[in-house]
Amino acid sequence: MFRFSKTLDPITLFHSPSLASSTRALNILKQASAAAGETATEDQASDHSSHAKQQRGEFKLEVSTDVPTTDQLRNILDYVNPVSGVGGQGDKATYGISELVKGAKDAEQALKLFKEDPERLVRPVTVDWINGRAVIGDNESEILRMVRQLPTN
Repeated sequence: MFRFSKTLDPITLFHSPSLASSTRALNILKQASAAAGETATEDQASDHSSHAKQQRGEFKLEVSTDVPTTDQLRNILDYVNPVSGVGGQGDKATYGISELVKGAKDAEQALKLFKEDPERLVRPVTVDWINGRAVIGDNESEILRMVRQLPTN
């Protein structure tokens, strides 16, 4: 019987190979992707239902050495600056914008500065497009929490 295969969730790393932090983020993501592939095979062979519920499973790792498009940046800004009350990050969200685009105090200014000079974007940035999450930098625990879909504290 013919069955459509599930499309893997895309996770994009906006990467700068010359930065050690970006290379570390890439290695973390490669290891997580390989581990997710192994877990998927184990889950097919036996019942790991409680484990499977906590894990995303396999994902499609996309690595881009280009800066994001303006539309992509708008989405990423939404991910690091959720509407007050929805994301529950308060002041931490504004901190995320200034970390993402050098010199930006809010999303509007971030877009303006980015259009003037795309190199103001801080890399690495790891983005989970399906679940609306972004991690700036190479924080291993945050990247793994995102790719495994574990709840944020």
